[in-house]
Amino acid sequence: MSAKAPTLLAALLALAACADVPVGERWGAPVGASLDEGRFGAATANNMAVQSGRIGQVEGLNARFSSEIDPMVNFAFDSDVLSAEAYATVARQASWIRQFPEVTFRVFGHTDLVGSDAYNKALGLRRAKSVVDALIANGVRRDRLAAMVSFGESRPLIATQGRAEANRRTVTEVSGFVGRRGTLLNGKYAEVIFREYVESAVALPPADDGGLNVVE
Repeated sequence: MSAKAPTLLAALLALAACADVPVGERWGAPVGASLDEGRFGAATANNMAVQSGRIGQVEGLNARFSSEIDPMVNFAFDSDVLSAEAYATVARQASWIRQFPEVTFRVFGHTDLVGSDAYNKALGLRRAKSVVDALIANGVRRDRLAAMVSFGESRPLIATQGRAEANRRTVTEVSGFVGRRGTLLNGKYAEVIFREYVESAVALPPADDGGLNVVE
């Protein structure tokens, strides 16, 4: 065996041992590296993608909306009435929408495959209208809701001719910008973030001093 072989073997064993050591504990690792779960810098990467045109503003906002808020609500069979759970979901949608007065939205109505195409087309539209009415009742201006669209039974999530609650749904999506100005948020995203920060503030209850009156 060559004299270099033991040295090479020792180096390989050392590398294997390093692979088992957490990143944050490795020699020369950046401070805080152990806290990075792979999402660090994702916001910056997303902003760069928007600015470079690789992600459109509408696409980016819609992806954020659907990741933070459930965009879909379901309905009982042959019904356009929002359940208490569905109404609560729409109220959360409205809260998110109110934070972005520059953005418009649309609501898509869907049905399962039971019934005629014409009947389901009308039912899907009634379901979309129910959601729009609930959004308006929760403070969203009507002119922010660009369209109500019914796909009827044409886009089922579950391919079945029977009843399927998953298919009886509406979906709320970002559709564009007020006045169709695609550059409306250019240079203003920090303002949007600050607005969200302020609106998320929660008043704290007064501190209990145990009955002691402290005079400064």
